[in-house]
Amino acid sequence: MTILHIDSSTQGDASVTRDLTAYAVGKMTGEKVERLDLVADPIPHLVGRPEANAYVEQLKAADTIVIGAPTYNFTVSTQLKAWIDRVAVAGETFRYTENGPEGLLRDKRVIVMIASGGVYEEGHSFEHNQSYLRAFFQFLGLEAEFVIANGVAMGEEARAKAITEAKAKIDKIAASREFA
Repeated sequence: MTILHIDSSTQGDASVTRDLTAYAVGKMTGEKVERLDLVADPIPHLVGRPEANAYVEQLKAADTIVIGAPTYNFTVSTQLKAWIDRVAVAGETFRYTENGPEGLLRDKRVIVMIASGGVYEEGHSFEHNQSYLRAFFQFLGLEAEFVIANGVAMGEEARAKAITEAKAKIDKIAASREFA
C-alpha cells in the first residue's frame, strides 16, 4: 500500500492541516509513504496544456491520498491548485466521452483535511474549498472523504475544539475500517 501525503499550508508549525494530515498518516498502515510538501517544494503554475508528468504517476501509484487543504480566501491554496492543474490530464486521469467527462482513476481512498479561520460549512456562500475538491476528485473518478476544522481563527478555545473534533473524526474513521 502506498500513501501519498500532500501538504499545502504556508503556516508551517502553526498549520492545522499539517497537524491533521500527520495525525491521520500516523494512524495508517502502509508499506510506503510518499510525502509531497507543496510549499517547501513548490510546483510552478501551469503554462500551456498539461501533459503526463511525475505528479500524475505519483497519484496513479498511490492507494490512499491524504491532503491538507487549508482554506485561503474561501478556496484552496495556490500551491494545491498548481498540483491539481498538473494531475488533471486528459487521457491520463480523465477523458472526454460523448456523454461528458469520465474519471480514469479508481480504487483509491482520498481523505482531505480542511481548516478554515471562519465557519464555512458546505453550501455556505463563502465555502469553495470542500465543494471544489469534492467536484475535482469526482471528475477524476474518486470520492473524497473530508475532515473539517472550522473556526480555527476564532480564538484559542474554538481552535482547540475544532482540532480535537477533527482528530476524533480521524480516530473514528480509523476505527471503522482499515485506514490505508
